[in-house]
Amino acid sequence: MDAQGRGRADNIDPADQWVLNPNTGEYELRLTPSAPQSGVPRPRRGSPANAGPGAGTRARRAPERESPATPGPDVPGPRRRRGAPAEPPPGRRKGRTKPTKSKAKKILLWTGGSMAFVLVAVSAAGYLYLKHLEGNVSTTDVGSAGKKGFSKDEAFNILIIGTDKRTGKGNEGYGDKGSVGHADTNILLHVSKDRTNATALSIPRDLIVDVPDCPTKQPDGSEKVVPGTQNVRFNTSLGQDGRDPGCTMRTVKAVTGISVDHFMMADFNAVKTLTSAVGGVDVCVAHAVNDKESHLKLPAGKSKVEGEQALAFVRTRHSFGNQGDLDRIKVQQQFLGSLMRKMSSSDTLTNPAKLISLAEAATKALTVDTGIGNVSTLKDVALELKKVPTKNITFTTVPVLDNPAEKVKATVVVNQSQAPAVFDAIKSDVSFTAVKQKEKKEKAEVAARLKGTRSAAADIRVDIYNGGAPGGSAQETLNWLQNTEGVPKSSQLGNAAAPLSKTTVEYSPDQADQARKLADLMGLSASALKPGKSEKNSQGLPAIVLTLGKDFKGAGVSLTTPTKAPEVDKSTADKTVCAS
Repeated sequence: MDAQGRGRADNIDPADQWVLNPNTGEYELRLTPSAPQSGVPRPRRGSPANAGPGAGTRARRAPERESPATPGPDVPGPRRRRGAPAEPPPGRRKGRTKPTKSKAKKILLWTGGSMAFVLVAVSAAGYLYLKHLEGNVSTTDVGSAGKKGFSKDEAFNILIIGTDKRTGKGNEGYGDKGSVGHADTNILLHVSKDRTNATALSIPRDLIVDVPDCPTKQPDGSEKVVPGTQNVRFNTSLGQDGRDPGCTMRTVKAVTGISVDHFMMADFNAVKTLTSAVGGVDVCVAHAVNDKESHLKLPAGKSKVEGEQALAFVRTRHSFGNQGDLDRIKVQQQFLGSLMRKMSSSDTLTNPAKLISLAEAATKALTVDTGIGNVSTLKDVALELKKVPTKNITFTTVPVLDNPAEKVKATVVVNQSQAPAVFDAIKSDVSFTAVKQKEKKEKAEVAARLKGTRSAAADIRVDIYNGGAPGGSAQETLNWLQNTEGVPKSSQLGNAAAPLSKTTVEYSPDQADQARKLADLMGLSASALKPGKSEKNSQGLPAIVLTLGKDFKGAGVSLTTPTKAPEVDKSTADKTVCAS
């Protein structure tokens, strides 16, 4: 577009402001009509206002132009014709003539528009590439089993499923020909809210569980409920009777009490393509391995595996420990730790070819739920996980015991004396590694809420709301407080305006002694106390507000959350461990 048709000068491409003057054969600056330009440049900022009668106007170019009789410091002499000898201005020495316009500035102005075009082109190419990656991702709608979206401001739980699927490209030739794929490898990855730590909890495929009823989406959009089964292996929560990954997510919730937000599922081929994309993964074995079943052959010490060798490494269970699934889980954890280190290494992150190869491999290898089923969201998930230091990514396994119902030990059951503490630590966002604590001042202020006098139970005046607890919990708590704990001034007022994940007690400053006593009765930690305002009860008297959250376990059951994780058999993603 012509510069004169563009309107305001600040919308003009700099390259369009230079035009060829046929009289001189040189390019000259042309401004908008609102700011016409004369043959003599305008005075510089700070020059006298009376720069001459022609300043600020552009006259027709005459064949010959007279120069000012006495040029000032800001008015250059007349432009010389091409080939004509330069004439120095009066009073100035030859060789110090001021240049008309530097070539560098002209080039800069001309390339300004071109650079903008290049940037737009690159952005368009990036967008098109993202859309291409989008087409690689496979998704499954798991309905209410997971969340509809992803939040960067919350802790999140992702179930990573490795299937033993034997169908499709790259999955043939591993036995059980035609298998639709069960939940062969299962890792519940919990990433803390503050991104200081993460816990990868392995769930044995041979763990005996009850698989709940599972609503599954059908290809035609309808929903079919796959009936649950009791006392079966965990791996049957996927594939069996048409179960989808949502069924596995629901089974995890039934076993651990931990809600799963999303899932990522990969098959045999994914291990091969991902390891090749990063140029191989470093592993270590304490002794030489030659496994005829998995075809794994490695010398003692450190090796780099990719493709078929990487798959053989994570599949073998006859080369390490007691040749069982629990020992294979440890080897898989070590492998994943090494893969994480490799993916976050500078060798990968600064290599465009590797990054593109990794993006292609990852998007083609994964099946995810619709809540994270686009490239932009997957990128957000990856960036949030990248914030966690590898030294604070803990690998551990659900504490189990041999199945007491079996004479020949082939399956395991949850160790009820140890596992609940592990599950509670994850639900309470507690790290299994020593991480840098949050601001001590903030922690001290919270802890101080429980310090001070307590009122008598009979003096507590409290209104109870259900903010996400099971139905009837508010009435149950009211009966318990009145009849068991001696809190007669209590009322049950139905459901809260919005659900809460944690139970809270809100109170005004003059009710702090009542709040502390109620916290003692309920088994609440200091973080549950929320200083603020009270409300008027039905008699118009001030009452503290007890809102039962999703963590409510029943009247009289302590809600004190753990502040320290239990001791478990674990490893961390930053350390290389030799499989033995």
